[in-house]
Amino acid sequence: MGCFWVLEAGEGIEGMIYRRLRALNRTAPVCFDRERPSLLVVSQEAARRGVALPDCRTVLLPGEAGELLGANHAASAVSYGSSPRDTLTLSSREGTRLWAALQRELVTVEGRVVEPQEFPLALENGAPSMSALAAAGALLLLGVPPEQISQA
Repeated sequence: MGCFWVLEAGEGIEGMIYRRLRALNRTAPVCFDRERPSLLVVSQEAARRGVALPDCRTVLLPGEAGELLGANHAASAVSYGSSPRDTLTLSSREGTRLWAALQRELVTVEGRVVEPQEFPLALENGAPSMSALAAAGALLLLGVPPEQISQA
C-alpha cells in the first residue's frame, strides 16, 4: 500500500481513512514532505479554496474540481461527487448508511482493477456524506476491497 496525503480543510477525511484502516488491521506508510504520494486525496472545501496540488501518482478529487489538475503531474485522476460523470458517487441513503456506486472500473495504486459495483458505506456521526465518499474512494484506491470498506 502506497503512502497518501489528504488536502482538506477540517472535513475529517484523513481521520476516517485511518480509523477504517485500523479497524481492518491495515496500515499506510507515512508520506514525508518532499515525497511524491501514491495517492493524493482532495476534499471539496480544499478544492473550493483552490489549493495547489503536488505531483502524485493518483489524485482523488471532487468532480467539479478538474481545473485543479492544470499543472499537476498525476498518472491518473479519479473523481467523486454527485454527478453521473464522477467515478464514485452516492446512489442512495438509508439513515446512517450510504450506498456508494463505483460507476466505472478503477485501478488501485497497486495496479489492481476494481469493477463497477455498489457497496454500503456507514456514515460516521456528523460526517458530511461527501467526506465519507472521499474516504471510501481513498480506501478503494489504497487496495481495500469494497466489501471490507462497508465492514470498517
